[in-house]
Amino acid sequence: MADSFLFNAAESVLGKLGSLALQEFSLARGLESDLEKIKDNLKVIKAVLLDAEQQRSQNPRIEVWLENLKEVLYDAEDVVDEFECEVLRKQVVKSGNTTRKVRRFFSRSNPLTFRFRMGHKLKQIRERVDEIAALKSKFGLTERIFDRNIIHGEREMTHSFIDASNIIGREQARDDIIETLLQSVDGENVSIVPIVGIGGIGKTTLAKLVYNDQRIATYFELKLWVCVSDVFELDKVIIKILDSASTGQRYTDMGIDQLQRTLRQALNGKKYLLILDDVWSEDPRKWGELKTLLMGGANGSKIVVTTRSQRVAEIMGTVSALNLSLLSHQDCLSLFSKCAFKGQQEKQNPKLITIGEEIVRKCKGVPLAVITLGSLLYSVTDGREWEFIRDNEIWKLEQKEDDILPALRLSYEHLPSYLKRCFAYCSIFPKDYEMDDIELVYLWIANGLVQSSNENQELEDIGLRYFKELCSRCFFQDFFEYGGNVKCQMHDLIHDLALSITQNECSMVRTSTQQIPKSVRHISFPYPQSLPNDLPESLQNLDRVRTIWSINERREGISSEVFIKKCVSRFQYMRVLDLTYSRFEVLPTSIGDLKHLKYLNLFGNGLIRRLPNSICKLQSLQVLLLGKCWSLEELPKDIKYMISLRFLWITTNQKYLPTGGIGCLKFLRFLFIGWCDNLEYLFEDMQGLKMLRRLFICFCRSLTSLPQNIKCLMALETLCIHECENLDLAMEEGEDNQFPTQFSLQKLELRNLPKLVEFPQWLIRGSTNSLKVMKVEGCRNLRELPECLQNMASLLEVQIKYCPQLNNDPIRKAGEN
Repeated sequence: MADSFLFNAAESVLGKLGSLALQEFSLARGLESDLEKIKDNLKVIKAVLLDAEQQRSQNPRIEVWLENLKEVLYDAEDVVDEFECEVLRKQVVKSGNTTRKVRRFFSRSNPLTFRFRMGHKLKQIRERVDEIAALKSKFGLTERIFDRNIIHGEREMTHSFIDASNIIGREQARDDIIETLLQSVDGENVSIVPIVGIGGIGKTTLAKLVYNDQRIATYFELKLWVCVSDVFELDKVIIKILDSASTGQRYTDMGIDQLQRTLRQALNGKKYLLILDDVWSEDPRKWGELKTLLMGGANGSKIVVTTRSQRVAEIMGTVSALNLSLLSHQDCLSLFSKCAFKGQQEKQNPKLITIGEEIVRKCKGVPLAVITLGSLLYSVTDGREWEFIRDNEIWKLEQKEDDILPALRLSYEHLPSYLKRCFAYCSIFPKDYEMDDIELVYLWIANGLVQSSNENQELEDIGLRYFKELCSRCFFQDFFEYGGNVKCQMHDLIHDLALSITQNECSMVRTSTQQIPKSVRHISFPYPQSLPNDLPESLQNLDRVRTIWSINERREGISSEVFIKKCVSRFQYMRVLDLTYSRFEVLPTSIGDLKHLKYLNLFGNGLIRRLPNSICKLQSLQVLLLGKCWSLEELPKDIKYMISLRFLWITTNQKYLPTGGIGCLKFLRFLFIGWCDNLEYLFEDMQGLKMLRRLFICFCRSLTSLPQNIKCLMALETLCIHECENLDLAMEEGEDNQFPTQFSLQKLELRNLPKLVEFPQWLIRGSTNSLKVMKVEGCRNLRELPECLQNMASLLEVQIKYCPQLNNDPIRKAGEN
């Protein structure tokens, strides 16, 4: 087994205990000795954690011991983070440009009182750690400092489109279903074909294979794909179908009657294919309500339903169900080899082939199990690692019908501990949630799950590496790129695995009466519109919550100001407050008291007009998302004091962004400025953003020019400018000399910029050896591209679309090819 889940948590706390923030306060009476005692005991405990994790399922007392350890580690982290918050606050207060009024605004407590209070908290932590360390000797645990870790090769990420050549053993099933779909059924406009099988057997993969087949594309006028999952609610399913139809309309504000009419109109008279993937509901009434709305299609329309339940197939099907069989042993071997072996490695090591055959036999014909273990062993050449997988005790555990597949559990157990914690955190998302790589990375960073031992390593880069590692081990799937970010999902069985790991730490609150364990630290609300105005009693018993996360498929967020105010006052240790698509007008002033808060998301709140200036007390805040806050009149005037911000996304009604604001955020890495219809000028002190890596400017229709010193953004890698109809990118020659281009872009996107006539040389002057991707679209007046493009060796991708004045340009033709 690889690192213990708690091993990484203990290492994290030990690292924080040795931080400069604590060293500054360590001279206070008794503080230094308590710190050293905590560190010494944690080192002793850490040495036996690997053995303790392995024995926890056989010994309930060890299980309790580990749970107590986890609680004290979290509490110790809270205490240490409080020291770091104090250091950040003092940095702002001591900064040379602060007035007495500002110093009063940021002053929280007397330094002596703070030292005394924190000394008391550290003493309590030390006493709890002492007790846990003393109990260790009663369990006969063995020290295991060094442990096996599979050296894992990284493979390219796949995409959601299914390549038929990569699917093994399902050719006949595919052809049988296609034959059924291309047949007309007498007396029925629309017929329903169920695909039934156990979890992980490949129902969704088979449905995708059929969906993307050329024979299907030419036969059906309209193709629709909907993932239904375990909650079958009529309005939500209708919205998913309409979204799949890609009519470009917004449906989330429609009532059920209007939704039904719109669905009928979308399907009326069209021969369509609808895939309803992963259906669980066995309620005939719910299916009957939806079926009535789907019957208006042209003769020959078909619906394919994938499900684990024979009962669902009986209720929904109008033709015989396809019961998907287990994959044959030979097909499983072929699939395993494709996943596990790199290049000619298979032929070079016959011993691995023999062990692989034995591993495959244990997967019992389930493709997901085969793929997961094959990916785990990808490019691993040490036969002992393969034997360790083959002979693992997990295979011997009794397997019930709904239990997690042993292969999935085994793959999780072989994750390094830093990946275990990141994967487990993903259980806060509902099934089939479309995750975003950058969103995920910043949630991990906010919760302290991404750490750097090298100050030259960016946390964002480390987090993206974690994400890619989980992708290559098949914990995520269905990848596609959107807006420069990677979107993906978890297989429902992988999601079940995450839930099983975090049942006492993460909770998805579906009703106000739901019982929640007191140990829960992360809470998500998949149905925020059903929450009461006040905080439910089950949540009032919690006091160590770190994550509040809220969004659903209808883009409905929390609307109760009372509920939000109670959350802010109750959960003082929050790191993440995600209120996406919330519908309230006032953010409580007490938001400034959340000194641990690192991630605040108000994206899509169309009602909020002003943010309290107290929000600028959040010196630990790393992410602030204000995109599509259509009514927001202006940004907080003291935003420059939010000194830890790394990601800022704004929508504002301001005409200009003043100097001495965003330009002072020297740690900012990502800046998105979008949907600012009134914005005419950006801030003139942009050169202060020396660490900015991505800059997006979009839908700023009044913006006329960019500040000259944009060229001074030395770390800028990605520049995207979209839908700015009055923006002129040209700069005077004198301005070029005053501000020479200092950045080296890797990606440049220009879209729908009618004022772009001649390509500005300053954009790529410093990027001749770095630019990899260049996309220009909808710039209808652009006459020529820079000649240097032809000589850029680094350039991997050029896309030029809908630029009619470039008809004779050879680079444009090369890009289209």
